[in-house]
Amino acid sequence: MTHNLPKLPYEINELTPYISVETFEYHYGKHHKAYIDNLNNLIIWTEFENLSLEEIIKKAPAWGVFNNAAQVWNHTFYFSWFTPNSTKIPMKKTLELINRDFGSFENFKELFNKSATSNFGSGWTWLVLNKEWKLEIINTSNAWNILTMEDKKALLTCDVWEHAYYIDTRNSRPKYLENFWNIIDWEKIESFL
Repeated sequence: MTHNLPKLPYEINELTPYISVETFEYHYGKHHKAYIDNLNNLIIWTEFENLSLEEIIKKAPAWGVFNNAAQVWNHTFYFSWFTPNSTKIPMKKTLELINRDFGSFENFKELFNKSATSNFGSGWTWLVLNKEWKLEIINTSNAWNILTMEDKKALLTCDVWEHAYYIDTRNSRPKYLENFWNIIDWEKIESFL
């Protein structure tokens, strides 16, 4: 099975000024594609060659194959949750869960931003739904993702590796996070519940 760079549900210029075309050219066109190319090269003639991305992540040991497969999945998830037509606030079911578990949408954003800003080094900040149907904010480092946690369902992720924002906001992760909230596809998240 060959893994391919997925087509984005928008044009790379449609999220400007929140994410620039140049950032997309590097982050999506080079970083994301490199993980896919590396994965395809690493799985040739191995037990992983005919497995889906999710199966590889769940079966591969840490490093090499796992890192590239997980980064492909993480990036695909991240990029697919954006839209140039964001409602800027969650839809009904999502907002009810956020209000129940975090008190308010503003409080949730503050907690998510704090978690993402304090996620040391490179990694991801996730909004997940656990098996008790409660929302949680979780940080993972490097390539680790939610598929390695059996009782968690990913609803949203923010890439906090510097390549996600350094072109647009230099070393200001908080400014990147401010931009992030303007392009989230809350309708897609609502349909995912």
